[in-house]
Amino acid sequence: MPLASTLPASRTPFDRSASRWHGNSPCPCGYLSDPRRKCSCNPAQVERYLSKISGPLLDRIDIHIEVPPVPFRELSNQSSGTNSATMREQVLEAREVQARRFENEATSHNGRMTPRQLRKYSPLAADAEALLKSAMEEMGLSARAHDKILRISRTIADLDQSDQITAAHVSEAINYRTLDRQFWS
Repeated sequence: MPLASTLPASRTPFDRSASRWHGNSPCPCGYLSDPRRKCSCNPAQVERYLSKISGPLLDRIDIHIEVPPVPFRELSNQSSGTNSATMREQVLEAREVQARRFENEATSHNGRMTPRQLRKYSPLAADAEALLKSAMEEMGLSARAHDKILRISRTIADLDQSDQITAAHVSEAINYRTLDRQFWS
C-alpha cells in the first residue's frame, strides 16, 4: 500500500505497539533511484508526489530506508552473510539486555522508552553527541526524529553489546532516516 494512502488513517488514535510496514516508491514511475532504469518523472511531479507524505507522518516512522533492486549475480552468489539463526541469537541477546535494563520499569524494550528513559539509558560518547548535534542542525530534524535516532542507536549498541552509544551507532541510526536526508533536508 502506498504510504500516502495511509494519511487519513494516521490522524486517528492507534496502538503504538503494533508494527507497521509501509512501502513507497520514490516517485510516480518508481524509478527515481533505480540505477538500471531512467526515471520518466519531472522534478515537479516528484515534489508533488513526495509532498503527500507530511513531515509529521514521516517523524512517526522509526526507520525508513531505500531498498535498491538487487542484481541477479548477487541473488545467485553463494557467499554467506549472517544467517537467520545467528541473527536471531543476536536479537534475543539484545532483548535480554533490554529486559534487564527495564526490569523495574513499565517499559519493556528500547522502542517504548520515554524521553526521560532515553536520557537515562542512552549515554552518548562525546563524538556520538557531536555527530547527533550536527545531524540535527544540518538536517533540520525534529525533537521526535532526535528521540527516534536515540532509540535506534541504543538498540544498535545493544546488538553490539555496548553500554555506551558510540558515533558508529549514531551514524548507523541516522542512515536509517533516509527520507529525512534525501527529501526533507
